[in-house]
Amino acid sequence: MLFARISFFILVALGSSVPAIAQTTAFPDSLRTTMKQAVSAAARHAWNGYMQYARGMDDLQPLTKTGKNWYRHSLLMTPVDSYDTFHMLGMKKEADEAKQLIISQLDFDVDNEVQVFEITIRLLGGLISAYEMDGTPRFLQLAEDLGNRLLPAFQSATGMPYRYVHLQSGRRRDSLNNPAEIGTLMLEFGRLSQHTGDKRFFKAAKKAMMQVYARRSRIGLVGMQINVETGEWTNRTSQIGAYIDSYYEYLFKAWKMFGDRDFLKAWKVHQRAISRYLIEKTANGWFLKQADMHSGARGKTVYGALDAFYAGLCAYAGDRSSAKSIQRANYYMWTHFGMEPEAFDFTSGQVLSAYYILRPENIESCFYLYRTTGDHQYLWMGKRMFDDILKYCRTPEAFASIKDVRTMEKANSMQSFFIAETLKYAWLLFAPQTEGELSQVVFNTEAHPFLLRLKNKK
Repeated sequence: MLFARISFFILVALGSSVPAIAQTTAFPDSLRTTMKQAVSAAARHAWNGYMQYARGMDDLQPLTKTGKNWYRHSLLMTPVDSYDTFHMLGMKKEADEAKQLIISQLDFDVDNEVQVFEITIRLLGGLISAYEMDGTPRFLQLAEDLGNRLLPAFQSATGMPYRYVHLQSGRRRDSLNNPAEIGTLMLEFGRLSQHTGDKRFFKAAKKAMMQVYARRSRIGLVGMQINVETGEWTNRTSQIGAYIDSYYEYLFKAWKMFGDRDFLKAWKVHQRAISRYLIEKTANGWFLKQADMHSGARGKTVYGALDAFYAGLCAYAGDRSSAKSIQRANYYMWTHFGMEPEAFDFTSGQVLSAYYILRPENIESCFYLYRTTGDHQYLWMGKRMFDDILKYCRTPEAFASIKDVRTMEKANSMQSFFIAETLKYAWLLFAPQTEGELSQVVFNTEAHPFLLRLKNKK
């Protein structure tokens, strides 16, 4: 009943209809408190549904009230991804339940062929963050075991990893990889080296990332697919979203975390190219389009939920002007459709992929923009987005994705990143500045916080 009362207050406090241009008036402290409580209640509701219907499995399927595993054997995606969220939100019962599942059941010596990127950002990142928050040695032991099982993926002619690796045999598969999956390993592998003293993890991840950078075009862009054995681009389309996005994110965050100027240099080169060739200024804000990586020639004007992260990254990196204009486009995308689609054509307005799978990037950008500017309009934006999630995605059991934002029909999926990212960033948006302070932590692309300065090393 408490959740229902809080949700109702949020939806009616200032009217259920919020214009596409975010409000700029002061956001009341009392409403911030209410929002924090509502996010915590949502996290508890999502977790309770998982524990009742999918305990010990990777994800909950909320419509059929069943669990789902990614591979042959569960890797406890939801518990590992959720632990640091519960810890941060002060949800001790839920944190203890997730920890108990991880300590008692998680085992990587299983017959699973796994996607290196997803396992790294969700599980390796989650375990390292849990260790830094909690200090339980088992978290680090699991992380080191996983890291060692992922290392064979880097055995290619270029040092860039294959997409898949078998956890027991080290067998590799799929040499056609992409910058995001190659580059979004640096924070996790680098931090694992710092905790264990084993430099192999840092070296492998840095070599892979810099191999992508070395193959940038003359104008500073990268493509969407590359062969890790030959080093040849097999898709030369450049964009900010899927297949490339978190490569850029990790260049800047790796600079922040490790102080290695190679990462900063690469970030600056790419950011200049992105600003020149990918940004398109419209009456609804700045969107990012596709372009040919070699010529910069304009490609498709497709934009979507994943692309929304770049406003937050720009804000974090100090380019607040671009961040504000891109977030204006992000908010337009959300409000124009009633909830953001996975992809649409920002020139024609046509929806290209109509689903919303509880993604966090738009709320994430609100968090970074509010923390770096103090402008309350980003609180109002985040409130609108969270209210819509409550309105359209909540089920009696948990939360469900949206199959089509034009009809708001639900889909049978609640991936682990909903608790790990979407709800964590929503809570942090309304929390005091001391929570998730950007001068103290770096968030990986799954929103797992790593300390900027380690207090203790093994």
